[in-house]
Amino acid sequence: MSHTTTDEPTRRATGATVPVLAFAGIVVAVMQTLLVPVIKDLPQLLETTPSNATWVLTSTLLSGAVATPIMGRLGDLYGKRRMLILSLSVMVVGALVSAFTDALLPMIVGRTLQGFAMGAIPLGIGLMRDMLPRERLGSAMALMSSSIGVGGGLALPAAALVAQHADWHALFYGAAGLGVLSIALTLTVVPESPLRAKGTFDLPGALGLTVGLVLFLLPITKGSDWGWSSATTLGLFAAAVVVLLLWGLMELRVKAPLVDLRTTARREVLLTNLASIMVGVSFYVVSLVLPQLLQLPAATGYGLGQSMVVAGLCVAPLGLTMMFTAPLYARLSARYGPRTTLIMGLIVIAVGYGGGLGLMSAAWQTIVTSVLLGAGIGLAYSSLPALIIGAVPASETGAANGLNTLMRSIGTSVSSAVIGMVLANTANDVGGVAVPTMHGFRVSFLIATAAVAAGLVFAFFLPRRRPAVHTQLRASSEEDANLARAEEALRGFRGRVLAADGAPVARAKVTLIDRHGRQAGSALSAADGSYTLAVPAGGPYVLAARAAGHGPLAHSATHTGTGHPVDLDLALPGETVSA
Repeated sequence: MSHTTTDEPTRRATGATVPVLAFAGIVVAVMQTLLVPVIKDLPQLLETTPSNATWVLTSTLLSGAVATPIMGRLGDLYGKRRMLILSLSVMVVGALVSAFTDALLPMIVGRTLQGFAMGAIPLGIGLMRDMLPRERLGSAMALMSSSIGVGGGLALPAAALVAQHADWHALFYGAAGLGVLSIALTLTVVPESPLRAKGTFDLPGALGLTVGLVLFLLPITKGSDWGWSSATTLGLFAAAVVVLLLWGLMELRVKAPLVDLRTTARREVLLTNLASIMVGVSFYVVSLVLPQLLQLPAATGYGLGQSMVVAGLCVAPLGLTMMFTAPLYARLSARYGPRTTLIMGLIVIAVGYGGGLGLMSAAWQTIVTSVLLGAGIGLAYSSLPALIIGAVPASETGAANGLNTLMRSIGTSVSSAVIGMVLANTANDVGGVAVPTMHGFRVSFLIATAAVAAGLVFAFFLPRRRPAVHTQLRASSEEDANLARAEEALRGFRGRVLAADGAPVARAKVTLIDRHGRQAGSALSAADGSYTLAVPAGGPYVLAARAAGHGPLAHSATHTGTGHPVDLDLALPGETVSA
């Protein structure tokens, strides 16, 4: 049976498929924090100014934000596995470019290519939806979604160890090696999804989104250097608003847009994306504050005087806890739904930051804070793809999750800019060097807490999960029952199941899957191939068909709920498969 989030997979996935996809997500997420341990040394290493050196980090962030929705849409159209391998290949090329240079411009080019691989996260989530049975999907998507934080958290101690004991270029050689290993494992273990979206790639939409995002994220990441009230910063923000508005108007008129804004405007999708921004803000605050607090000398009166490696190890539980939260999320989500687990995760994050305000006087206290925040962020991140997938058709999974990953990137970008500004404005000047203060750290934690509070508001307004609707016919006579069945059929899908040569297929099983991945109905085709399926309500559905001697098929379609039937013939592939 062709599969989205039904009970059987479209293409048999092995036990290693999920770990391999999660490993790919961790590898690309490593790129975000790879250079954090040497960030203060970059101006000397690249023989440039501190302002120019920040482009080495900014370029990765910008390219990652642009790539996620684009690669998601390309995956929906041309194959998610194919685009995943392409993303990883571009990352490997970028890592090698950076490994062989000490000059600023080639380094920025290499880092831009590395950021391009962030599209692997939504692609991996889409592959999981297409291949895995429903009982495995929750924990698998949770692990893939959390890989963003896991990779970032685990990269800090590993990169610190390498940077402290070897040439810093070894970081890029290691990243390239991990990328090659991930490509090999993907080619060996992960099958391609047979599901494809209809339409063509919206190149004008991709260019418009790229320009708009660059104009928006550039002043966010550089505003503290240029000045938030400078003509450059304000001008870029104004230009971003104009470009994104024009892009939105264009997307509404395109038949096959890069981003379906009508779908994005749905309550569940919109609120989930807004909550994602808040979770992104909260995740990056701890990554910016705790390493600095740990490495500041004890002579400051509040610094913990730890080495680069020890500081990385103290923050590592953030990523490890996120990884181990995935199985817990699956059980909680199965019982209470992803909306509830998102709320639970946000509450745990709030507790972590609230308690962290008083846990800054010893290294072990930062570990406690990291564990708490890792658990909360892991639950929150794990909930997001399930909420998105439950609200969009199967053919839009990649693009929708790409947009959701973009929202998280926007959150981390905003967090980086705001926290950087706070720490800079509250720093003390010691011998010409700006030293962050405890006041600045605590204000940063309060900002994260405020972001979590906003995320909780968005999460509480998400629609509650409803049980599947089962229509029961209550008729006083056989004639009334037949009439009720006929009326029910007119409110659903009808058509014929056909073979590749156009011949009708009898006794083909057609299953109706709603947007939450639940079975909403099923039927066997008649001798002439005809079928009818009622729908409980209007909205997006997937019709999955299977018959002995034919390949499986999944087709996404939308019913308006107006009481009129939707005519849809299902043409099964001609290859022979085992029953």
